[in-house]
Amino acid sequence: MAYVLPTGRGVTAAVLDTGACPHRDFDSRILAFEDFVHGRSLPYDDNGHGTHVLGILGGSGRASNGKFRGAAPGCGLIPLKVLDKNGNGSQETVIEAMQWILKYREKYHIRIVNISVHEQLIEAVEEAWDAGLIVVAAAGNQGPGQGSVTAPGCSRKIITVGSSDMIVHNLGLSGRGPTKDCVSKPDIVAPGNAVTSCANFPAAFPYTVKSGTSMSTPLVSGGIALFLELHPESTNLDIKKRLRSTAIDLGYPHNLQGWGLFRLKNFLEGK
Repeated sequence: MAYVLPTGRGVTAAVLDTGACPHRDFDSRILAFEDFVHGRSLPYDDNGHGTHVLGILGGSGRASNGKFRGAAPGCGLIPLKVLDKNGNGSQETVIEAMQWILKYREKYHIRIVNISVHEQLIEAVEEAWDAGLIVVAAAGNQGPGQGSVTAPGCSRKIITVGSSDMIVHNLGLSGRGPTKDCVSKPDIVAPGNAVTSCANFPAAFPYTVKSGTSMSTPLVSGGIALFLELHPESTNLDIKKRLRSTAIDLGYPHNLQGWGLFRLKNFLEGK
């Protein structure tokens, strides 16, 4: 029997960001939308960052005939708007969003929480982790100094993602540890430089290019969604262990690369 590639079907990821425009690549997979900034009911994105992140995680590539497809093109998507048009937010809105996820996780089959928000929210994200959710957060772009991983990525429990190509090409932005509590971070790195993904509307071209650890993070989240489709019984600790065992050592210090480079094929096949 031929191996059927997973798409993330049956798995839902909640994305805390600037929202999402109704891009063609999301098909009908935006299962819910909550606006904790302005209280609007229909999906929108007045910045574009959230739409780009969602495209990397779960865009179908429909508007490009599959050329710019996301990691998990069949997964359910829940954009939670916690950042305004300038990309600014507050602890209060993010905490509200985390509480919303805990309340509705069963209804929408939420397994993954993707966070590119840089706020002091360690307690909130760790509560979600302890409840069994797989929380994946960006390391931030405050490098190259030590101790530059931003919150909540400095949490000991959750999965923190840095940018591999920023390290390899010596761009020096990807946040690195150790944290103030002497935790070695990030946990893993993935490509995040000049990533093409869904653009906010109105736009002459439905895709745009962005860079940063915010772009690295949804690639890992999407890979996790694919794995959960195949192995829905997996826990967040199982996922963390598998990321560690399948990462490719790039030869950099642990506080710069974590366990190493995330490679989707290795992660899915356990190599």
